[in-house]
Amino acid sequence: MMIKMDTADLFSLYRQMLLIRRFEEKSVEMYALAKNAGFLHLYIGEEAIAVGAIASLRADDYVISAYRDHGHCLARGSDPGRVVAELFGKATGLCKGKGGSMHLIDLPHRFMGGYAIVGSHIPLATGLAFANKYQSLDLVTVCF
Repeated sequence: MMIKMDTADLFSLYRQMLLIRRFEEKSVEMYALAKNAGFLHLYIGEEAIAVGAIASLRADDYVISAYRDHGHCLARGSDPGRVVAELFGKATGLCKGKGGSMHLIDLPHRFMGGYAIVGSHIPLATGLAFANKYQSLDLVTVCF
């Protein structure tokens, strides 16, 4: 099925990609100043992947990611202020400052998390997809 997009839709996608790029640039700047809690894995250069794939989803579909999760989380609609608060270890962050850069989760937006162990998110995504199928739900699970 081909998705029809008008100029406003295309500009919206461009703005999302630009938000992710600027967010990552500022994140690495803060990391260099030792302001972020923990380590930082950037999503710079991959913005179109998250934005394009997530734009094709419905609000009730699931997204799960590995440790380069900022772009996916933002593309899914998470509040950038809460994401940056999480990177800074603040209680106002998505995970109350306990998850940090590699463990973002935003359940209301069905962003089921970023996982730091390489490949550990794949069985979780498979479980989500199987649960949807088992319950005969018309949902998609996207695993990055």
